[in-house]
Amino acid sequence: MNLTEIRDLLGTQAHLLDFNQPAVSQQLIHTPSPDYIERVFTHTDRSNRVLVNLQRILDHGKLGGSGYVSILPVDQGIEHSAGASFALNPIYFDPENIIRLAIESNCNAVASTFGILGSMARKYAHRIPFIVKINHNELLTYPNKFDQILFGRVRDAWNMGASAIGATIYFGSEESTRQITEVAEAFEEAHSLGMVTILWCYMRNAAFKTAEKDFHTAADLTGQANHLGVTIKADIIKQKLPDTNGGFKALSFGKTHPKVYGTLSSEHPIDLCRYQVLNNYAGRIGLINSGGASVGESDLADALATAVINKRAGGMGLILGRKAFQKPMEEGVRIISAVQDVYINEAITLA
Repeated sequence: MNLTEIRDLLGTQAHLLDFNQPAVSQQLIHTPSPDYIERVFTHTDRSNRVLVNLQRILDHGKLGGSGYVSILPVDQGIEHSAGASFALNPIYFDPENIIRLAIESNCNAVASTFGILGSMARKYAHRIPFIVKINHNELLTYPNKFDQILFGRVRDAWNMGASAIGATIYFGSEESTRQITEVAEAFEEAHSLGMVTILWCYMRNAAFKTAEKDFHTAADLTGQANHLGVTIKADIIKQKLPDTNGGFKALSFGKTHPKVYGTLSSEHPIDLCRYQVLNNYAGRIGLINSGGASVGESDLADALATAVINKRAGGMGLILGRKAFQKPMEEGVRIISAVQDVYINEAITLA
């Protein structure tokens, strides 16, 4: 799609294309580019094998060679239950169709569970980079609990030919200390085996949702979660798009600074997202934002808006699942392809 078509599809959100007064200058951040590995990542302590796998992911699919990524994540069968996730489109109970969707959409990689990727590894591991999600929450325990627990070993992901592992930490939860320790150890092992590490940096605490506002997606809280994630050597951070700020102030905990809410940010969504990028070691570690739940007719416009915000803020791409696999495959492919068009469109520039 050209810029005019993207603008038309964005509708009331087209103003995102015109924002050019960010609180944090683009000069302060490292941005995705075709030479990202040479320019940024070769200065790290990651081994040559990690660099090869990261380059494999960056070189694959429609966005290959751009420095940006488009990833299909499908772990909701565990996280949200298979029925809730796949009843709308039962073909995705079959793991092969999940991988087919990623391939037909020309994604950089497919992220899913040990079971889904392991069941099709011999047929597809050489055709598209695998990201094995090693821990999950599950909702069959009654009453429901919210904790990320390991579902397999890092070496099992390596044996199936995965390029990367993924993991979630519920920052702010009572279990977060154990999760941080487990994931840090898993990431160290993954790096020793030459695999890339991707961290879902999610906030989780009932106190973060007040009567006035839900601060689980506040820029200051998610930004600090990102900063903890890069500290345990995540190579890519996955985070929800911020839609508010001021979590530390409203909840009266932790430490912050007035400049976080003035000099370094504003209420504009691109500024909020750029604060997340700033916490990713000023963009040295790539930020990918999640596509969010499927809500119906606005899914395409919402996905495009998220991509525009992420790209113009300095992010590395989008990891979009439910907006694609909860629709007929052709429509899912069209939505993912449209998102990819945002990242390869040179007229959509860094704010």
